[in-house]
Amino acid sequence: MTKKKDKKIKYLILGLLLDLVGMSSLLFPGLGDMLDLVWAPVAGWLMTRMYQGKMGKAAGVVTFIEELVPGLDVIPTFTIMWLYTYVFSGKKVGKIIDV
Repeated sequence: MTKKKDKKIKYLILGLLLDLVGMSSLLFPGLGDMLDLVWAPVAGWLMTRMYQGKMGKAAGVVTFIEELVPGLDVIPTFTIMWLYTYVFSGKKVGKIIDV
C-alpha cells in the first residue's frame, strides 16, 4: 500500500474507534451523560487535531456539541468527517495524530 492510502486507512480506523468511544456512553444510562461531559471536549479537540484548518475547527465544534447533547451520541461524526474529507471532497485536510 502507498503511504497516502495507509494514512487514509489510519484515519478511518481511528475515526471508527473514536465514534465507538463516544457511543459507548449509551451503555450506561445516567452515568453516560456524566461521561459525555468529559468526552465532549476531548472529542472536539481530537477532531481539530486530525483535521486541521477551518473544516477541522468546524468539525470540532460540531463534535463537541454532538457529544454534549443527550441522545445524539449515535451520530458518527468522526466517520462522517472522514467520508467528507476522503470520499466527497477529495482533498487532503490535515495530518493524523501519531498513535
